[in-house]
Amino acid sequence: MESKWTLNINAEMNYWLADSGNLGELIEPLLRMTEDLAITGQRTARNDWGASGWVAYHNTDLFRQATVNSAALHGMWPMGGAWLLNTLWDHWDYSRDRDFLARLYPLMTSSCLFYLDALTPHPRTGELVMNPSNSPENSHHPGVSICAGPAMDSQLLRDLFSRTIAASNLLGKDAGLRAEIAAALAKLPPDKIGKAGQLQEWFEDWDVEAPEINHRHVSHLYALYPSDQISLQRTPALAKAAQRSLEIRGDDATGWGLAWRINLWARLEQRERAYKVLKMLLQPGRTYPNMFDAHPPFQIDGNLGGAAGIGQMLVQSHSGMIHLLPALPRLWPSGRASGLRARGNIGVDIVWSAGALEEAVLTAGSDGDVRVRSGDAILDVKLRKGDRVRLTRGPAGLRATRLSRG
Repeated sequence: MESKWTLNINAEMNYWLADSGNLGELIEPLLRMTEDLAITGQRTARNDWGASGWVAYHNTDLFRQATVNSAALHGMWPMGGAWLLNTLWDHWDYSRDRDFLARLYPLMTSSCLFYLDALTPHPRTGELVMNPSNSPENSHHPGVSICAGPAMDSQLLRDLFSRTIAASNLLGKDAGLRAEIAAALAKLPPDKIGKAGQLQEWFEDWDVEAPEINHRHVSHLYALYPSDQISLQRTPALAKAAQRSLEIRGDDATGWGLAWRINLWARLEQRERAYKVLKMLLQPGRTYPNMFDAHPPFQIDGNLGGAAGIGQMLVQSHSGMIHLLPALPRLWPSGRASGLRARGNIGVDIVWSAGALEEAVLTAGSDGDVRVRSGDAILDVKLRKGDRVRLTRGPAGLRATRLSRG
């Protein structure tokens, strides 16, 4: 067995639950590992790409190796650092801890410097792409994974670039670099819809000819989850294409693959499909009697990713909105959940009965305004640090009652 962290999904999935489940302090080891990789990854950026900044590929270990470390099919994916940084940004988004952001920011800018050097214009469109790269662990033709500009690269870079710009503005730093990043951001390829109605995994429309269309990875759906670039409300056509990709790819997968699918179906508000995949994850052969994920011999990311999926079925917070009970299955008609967290440093406690929201209590850890949705009811709530606000839903929609003021 290899003692390693796989950066093309598994390490990041282990932290999907951390902030939404009110365990944000557990992100510290991931930050320390990324700080180490930002040092070893400078040599890799210089030696492999002739670039500044830092890069990491799909695996690392205790010695923080940042080089290509397996076959090209898996290893030639230069986006591990970008995904780590986007995961760490999520901690900022949930906690609004400026000290954490100040520690994260130089890692983000150094990573951006690498991609600014490494991106190259596509010869046909002029759009900026990574080349060589791949879509993690999947082949677009028999035995061939290397390509230019797979969808996930652009999705990860859209987040990294836009979040680095936001951090630069928040911290009042690096206006010149901010402009350079913004110019590159504008040249990234958009997500595309292919001939089968699917969200394209590659720059070219190869999905339905790919040798393994039922592949365990769903890398090109990063934009739907854990990112929020695709949503039912803001980008309905892309959301429909993402759903089509999920249907083509199928529900059956390894443990962590099932966990990712739970989160994706929840984000699409397909409550019964999310519940079906959750049951698949928990069935004998998928989960051991001690509740460990049975991806041979055992991988904790199936457990942690599956738990994150349950959280997504109950509360989502993205695109400036807290969505209550977005994917509640019929077999959970009543219940309660306490101690959940939403982006913006907001605590969320919810109670539901007869399949509908009974009440939710929001506790503000920071100042900020938030939009809350329950079903088709939407309410804008102004929060100040220390506020506790009770939300109930009636015939007239959502109603807010302030329980205490900060």
